[in-house]
Amino acid sequence: MEAATPPPGPLVVAISSRALFDLEESHRLFEREGIEAYQAYQREREDEVLAPGIAFPLVRKLLALNAAAPVGEGGVPRVEVILLSRNSSDTGLRIFNSIQHHGLDISRATFTSGAPTWPYVRPFGADLFLSANPESVRRALEHGIAAATILPAKAPAHRHNQLRIAFDGDAVIFGDESERVSREQGVEAFGRHERERAREPLSGGPFRGFLDALHRLQEAFPPGEDSPIRTALVTARSAPAHERVIRTLREWGVRLDEALFLGGRPKGPFLETFGADIFFDDSDENIASARSHVAAGHVPHGVANS
Repeated sequence: MEAATPPPGPLVVAISSRALFDLEESHRLFEREGIEAYQAYQREREDEVLAPGIAFPLVRKLLALNAAAPVGEGGVPRVEVILLSRNSSDTGLRIFNSIQHHGLDISRATFTSGAPTWPYVRPFGADLFLSANPESVRRALEHGIAAATILPAKAPAHRHNQLRIAFDGDAVIFGDESERVSREQGVEAFGRHERERAREPLSGGPFRGFLDALHRLQEAFPPGEDSPIRTALVTARSAPAHERVIRTLREWGVRLDEALFLGGRPKGPFLETFGADIFFDDSDENIASARSHVAAGHVPHGVANS
């Protein structure tokens, strides 16, 4: 008799305090005057609630999914958010006070007193790591963890209740082999390369595992317009290079609700139309286009970041 397949665990997202809250004033103080001034500043204001940061709406929507779907086996939530901070537990008191004030169901956290936070991502079993620290993100990616750099900013305006996540394809969901052909041999060679391999699945990129986990979470809800999660592929590819992408996702058994093949058009306006809560891309140029419209996470992976 075959053993029963264990139920999938929760989708786990690890996030830095600077991505979750607007800490830029105190961060500038730290850079200008040092750690002691920073510590005194946070202690004096530990009862002052921090304003939401760039990734706050994303986190709120993720945690809201626990109320919208039945919990997993044994009462395990569908989504868990972990806070990782370079603050000390002492100066981190203001952060936890702010978490409680905003009603965020975050109970697990690590405060490292200035040490890197990325080594704790894997022990927590995180599917995704969002941080304002580019070096932490790079190290996490090197260790096989889906990670992106979030440029700190105030939270964007609320637009809708549905969680909407958009991904670039090559070097994010997929490996960067095809992108290397494009950069090293040109667009015509890229098109020929993809036509010849249209039925050969692309390799998985650093965000394949997160995409799988997100897809499993989506399956806990009824499909269609009423689903609380909507996903999109937003890629510079165009026909005929689209076929390999479609066949790869079919081979993986992963659903993306929308697919935008833009043929090199700027991505920002399309992401705004989609209403992305966050967009992941490996290209600095695409991130710059996206950031003027939506929250964007830079994935420093692949040939574009060599």
